[in-house]
Amino acid sequence: MPGASPGRTVRLCQHGAVALPRIISVDDHVVEPPDLWSSRLPAGLRDRGPRVVREKAAFGFAGGVFSFERDAPDGDWCDIWLYDDLVYPFPKLSAAVGFPDLDNTPVTFDEIRPGCWQQTARLADMDANWTDASLCFPNVLPRFAGQAFLERPDKELALACVRAYNDWMIDEWCAGAGRGRLIPLTIVPLWDAHLAAAEIRRCADKGSHAVAFTENPQPLGLPSIHDRDRFWDPFFTACAETDTVVNMHIGSSSKMPATSPDAPFIVSSTLTFSNAMGSFCDFIFSGTLERFPDLRIAYSEGQVGWAPYVIERADKLWAERGATGFGSALPHPPSSYVADRIHFCLFDDEVGLANRDRVGMGQLMFEVDYPHADSTFPHSCETAERICDAAGLDERERYLLLRGNAIRAYRLDRYGIDA
Repeated sequence: MPGASPGRTVRLCQHGAVALPRIISVDDHVVEPPDLWSSRLPAGLRDRGPRVVREKAAFGFAGGVFSFERDAPDGDWCDIWLYDDLVYPFPKLSAAVGFPDLDNTPVTFDEIRPGCWQQTARLADMDANWTDASLCFPNVLPRFAGQAFLERPDKELALACVRAYNDWMIDEWCAGAGRGRLIPLTIVPLWDAHLAAAEIRRCADKGSHAVAFTENPQPLGLPSIHDRDRFWDPFFTACAETDTVVNMHIGSSSKMPATSPDAPFIVSSTLTFSNAMGSFCDFIFSGTLERFPDLRIAYSEGQVGWAPYVIERADKLWAERGATGFGSALPHPPSSYVADRIHFCLFDDEVGLANRDRVGMGQLMFEVDYPHADSTFPHSCETAERICDAAGLDERERYLLLRGNAIRAYRLDRYGIDA
């Protein structure tokens, strides 16, 4: 029966005419526990590695700039991440679920919902939200692709931090009661593609076959996907050979779309999909997917409503100019690289679902985005039902969106999920 997994209770969420299988969310986040690095780094690195201190601080936000003053007697209590020269107050927006009002003020671990960072509580929240399994991106200190470790000058310490995070992700967060429900998603040392490849292979040996990567390396000061020396090829080779899916979350380039410095935040929020759109074009026209036919990529929180037109536009330009100009020499139409290769992740995209046949129903996956402000928690079943009804998805299509496509894309049978 669609929605079933070995050894699990088979139930269907139903508010309307068609029942929904339990959700597999391909984009959630985990707040890193305060002792993640201090309990795992070698003793000689712990005093500079990531750690949390609780202080009173005064905060301000003016002209689009956030500021804070540490050790302010009249300030508010907050937890602050320290890592080498980095001082980073824990932002409420990174653990937004449960807060009635959202702003830029930091919080403490005592104030956030336990499911943000504690496995038992997370599994309970997943059960309450009709969610069977979850893929969790890094969140507060590392950011969505581990950019914090790229930015620090001490690369010996940074590499140790990357490995410690991955060991925690595989051996603790996704282990025990989380096995088969919390799917490992690791990070790599972005500054060195050969080290990144080695970490991909190390993590695959430990059971992880999904990695968080940047949607665009160039804003991070790294070679682009179009780099003529093919800087990233060792990394992509390792991903292809270990059956590791490359996951790119919006904002993983540390750059969000904006129209002007004085535009309100809602403009940038509306345009977030454009990061995924640009990366989609880069991966196709760079020839990366042509050179690595076994490579699979996924765009998290990028939605899909934009994709039908971009695919059409890319195909037309390829047919008119691709072989002779505009800097591309792809041997096949851009659209030919989508099926079974490029996956689009959405949480509320009726337009994209209505045009599913132009992209391929098999390429669309559902996400909950817990615990961020956009999360559909605790009403993900109702949200899924609404967008499926609006797009006219039949029972098979609902199963593919909410569950089946994720099982196939991430080969979740290796974690005991095969239906």
